[in-house]
Amino acid sequence: MHHEPIARSPIDPAFLARLQDRFGEQLATSDAILGQHGASESHFTPVLPDAVVYARSTQDVVDLVNLCVAAGVPIVAFGAGTSIEGNTVPVRGGVSVNLSEMNRIVAVNAEDFDCVVEAGVRREQLNEHLRDTGLFFPIDPGANATIGGMASTRASGTNAVRYGTMREAVLSLKVVTPEGKVITTARRARKSAAGYDLTRLYIGSEGTLGIVTEVTLRLHPIPEVISSAVCGFETLEGAVQTVVQSIQLGVPLARVEILDDMQIRAVNRWSKMDLAEVTTLFFEFHGSAAGVAEQIEMVGSVAQENGGGEFQWATLAEDRSKLWKARHEAYYAAVNLRPGAVGWTTDVCVPISRLPECIAETKQDLAGASMPATILGHVGDGNFHVIFSIDPNIPAEMEEVEAINTRLVQRALDMEGTCTGEHGIGLGKQPWLVAELGEAVDVMRTIKRAIDPMDLFNPGKIFAL
Repeated sequence: MHHEPIARSPIDPAFLARLQDRFGEQLATSDAILGQHGASESHFTPVLPDAVVYARSTQDVVDLVNLCVAAGVPIVAFGAGTSIEGNTVPVRGGVSVNLSEMNRIVAVNAEDFDCVVEAGVRREQLNEHLRDTGLFFPIDPGANATIGGMASTRASGTNAVRYGTMREAVLSLKVVTPEGKVITTARRARKSAAGYDLTRLYIGSEGTLGIVTEVTLRLHPIPEVISSAVCGFETLEGAVQTVVQSIQLGVPLARVEILDDMQIRAVNRWSKMDLAEVTTLFFEFHGSAAGVAEQIEMVGSVAQENGGGEFQWATLAEDRSKLWKARHEAYYAAVNLRPGAVGWTTDVCVPISRLPECIAETKQDLAGASMPATILGHVGDGNFHVIFSIDPNIPAEMEEVEAINTRLVQRALDMEGTCTGEHGIGLGKQPWLVAELGEAVDVMRTIKRAIDPMDLFNPGKIFAL
């Protein structure tokens, strides 16, 4: 829980001196900066790194990797620090390499619908840069994450139902390996049959196999028309059925998010909204004027049949921005339902036909919980989250939440779903990865040992070696 951070035994002074010689002002060892790199957005116990290096180039990362490997010191890549399964907590100490200063947009190839960016570029920064090109980068996990971090955790978010996840968005990666080599996983071509798909191997590997320093991304045209709406429902089941049926009808929804009644209550308080406190869908439609009108008509009809109310529209850019800002701040809103609380969050993803049943059973579990808990999620692709607001000083609450989470994840696996739709494994989902994939995890271990035999790259994450 959120008690005092765990400090490591002191770092070897000779190694620290070598870091100082090479990196100078880019090296930080102050308590404040170590604390920032040792904590998580969620409930995991902070663990301090021994040092932080702010990389400014791929060569900086190469030199740091060579120094760390020679000394047998762990190295953990750090972007914006917004991951929520403890993905960047340096559980064995060592050096956190902060890539946020590697924030150059290297190239935009508008005619090819792609761009090349350094790993520390933020999602919002990239879209601001792209605005005049008529293109945008659609992957939107909510947090203003770094592109390198998003690739490393295989992030997705609100637009995934239409545009896919980072798995679909990344064309190529530049990666520093534990041998200190710089590899490029693919060229810019839209497709290739050249050998093993190394790009996909590194996407979602959470920095355990290499450190991403540059990313080539697929871009999309900004739609001619964008319309957003919210719609409240009489029942949770009606809202979920609306999404499932709309997708089964072939409606190309750009975004569709569910927020249950508790989450709407939290959003109203946190974001100063005045939505009816019932289960609500947030929609966004992209396309031509005629296409969007047709999508709206179809979804409106389905919603009405499932107990939906009137659509409240947000067509002006500032109104849409306010609406989605409230959605993106939902995590903080949920945690702050209770003063002094800590967030404990989980996510699962199931085949969309099983989603109504999965959410309904989860909601029943939460009805009996002793702490506030909300449901929200990217229901268009079968993915939803539960956010618990827990008191860090009551151990029994942690046990209760873990029991509810166990039922939730087992329920998802029984429905042929996954233990994590987008948060990654990190520290929190390791037992469930084995339950989900069985002996396939041994293949992952074999790859890890082959590429990182000393287990120095983000050790202790995804699985135990």
